[in-house]
Amino acid sequence: MRNDDYLERRGHLANLSEEELKQRFWDLAEELVDPIIDLARKNTSPSIERSILLRMGFSSMEAKTIVDGVIDRGLMGKGAGHVVYRLAKDYKMDIREAGLKLVDGQMWDEVLVIFKGAGK
Repeated sequence: MRNDDYLERRGHLANLSEEELKQRFWDLAEELVDPIIDLARKNTSPSIERSILLRMGFSSMEAKTIVDGVIDRGLMGKGAGHVVYRLAKDYKMDIREAGLKLVDGQMWDEVLVIFKGAGK
C-alpha cells in the first residue's frame, strides 16, 4: 500500500488562493507546451513543406521545385508556403501566380529581399 504524502507534497500550494492556483496551473502548462511550440515553429521538413504547397493548389512537381528553391536559399525555416504567400502579398499577385514564377526560376531575388533584407 502506498504511503499517502499528499499533505506534505501540497505544502507549497496550501496558502494560495483559488485564483493563484489557477495561475500556477497555467504557468506550469505554458512551461510544458512552450518547447513543443518552439520546435514546431523552428523545424519542418521538405515533405511537410511539399504537403503544404499541395494544399495551396500546386502540383507535386511544382511543390518539389519550390521547396528545392527554398532549401537552396536557406529559407526552409520560413516555410515554403509562407515564402509563396509573402511573395504574392508583397507583389500583389495571386498565390498560384507567385508560386509558378518561382517554379520558372523567377523572383527568387525578390524573395530574398523580403526575408533577408530590411530587417525582415
